[in-house]
Amino acid sequence: MSLLVHGIPNCNTVKKARTWLDEQGAAFVFHDFKKQGVPADRLDAWIAQVGWEPLVNRQGTTWRQLDEAVKAGVVDAASAKALMLQHASVIKRPVIELDGEVLSVGFDEAKAAKVAAAFAA
Repeated sequence: MSLLVHGIPNCNTVKKARTWLDEQGAAFVFHDFKKQGVPADRLDAWIAQVGWEPLVNRQGTTWRQLDEAVKAGVVDAASAKALMLQHASVIKRPVIELDGEVLSVGFDEAKAAKVAAAFAA
């Protein structure tokens, strides 16, 4: 089983998720959007699995700093993908995958339980 955590290392939510996974003894690989970029092929898979809306973090600083016209232009999967490739920080983090399947977008205790159940199986 290959657990992948995608995100930005200085994001508090990503830090919390990584700490939680470490505490559970879960082996995972961290993919750093800042250093390694957003994997376009994975982004396509994420959109196919969970839709584009959950992936766009409309609450974050990056979104709030975007021009209103850019925000208004995010209306479908193609426009959302283009934005996420251009501004990795607009992706809701972390995206946690197990063997190519998205287990969670973002992190909270309920999602953590789902992740734990998946890698404990």
